Amino acid sequence: MKIHIMGASCAGSTTLGKALAQHLNYTYFDTDDYFWLPSAVPYTLKRETANRIAMLKADLSVSPNAIVGGSLVSWGDEWLTKFDLVVFLYIPHGIRMQRLHNREVERYGEQIYSDPFRADQYKKFTDWASGYDDNTTNGRNLSVHQLWLSRVTCPLLKIEGDTSVARRIDMIMNKLQNI
Repeated sequence: MKIHIMGASCAGSTTLGKALAQHLNYTYFDTDDYFWLPSAVPYTLKRETANRIAMLKADLSVSPNAIVGGSLVSWGDEWLTKFDLVVFLYIPHGIRMQRLHNREVERYGEQIYSDPFRADQYKKFTDWASGYDDNTTNGRNLSVHQLWLSRVTCPLLKIEGDTSVARRIDMIMNKLQNI
């Protein structure tokens, strides 16, 4: 069983993916670990597309039961057929942006205000993430996700609203019973 959990940045796909993987005793893979190269300044150096795809494919090939968290919409059409279930998370813009801010403060502390480089990175990232709902962000936005979701070949579960991780797991477990 392969499950893909996706949504906007800070919709909760990583948190849910890790919790569900633990609940089901599945392997969890996060697209950020493939998309971004390890670097002194995290999330600044992108891995070449072909390399990240090959790495994820290799990892999935040895994991019969796996959860992939994050977005694969720009990774090629082959991902439309790789999963047994896709879960799409959508939470209101204001809640999501507050979560994003809180996460950045947790990761980088006051540097998002005091360090010029980190402040610039924070502003660019929040500006990018803010454009998800109104589709002003290039690449990964609500419209792009909805189009991708309309093309997946497996069952789809949409979870909307600021629900708890436990409630989300219950919804997924109910959906899995009907697959």
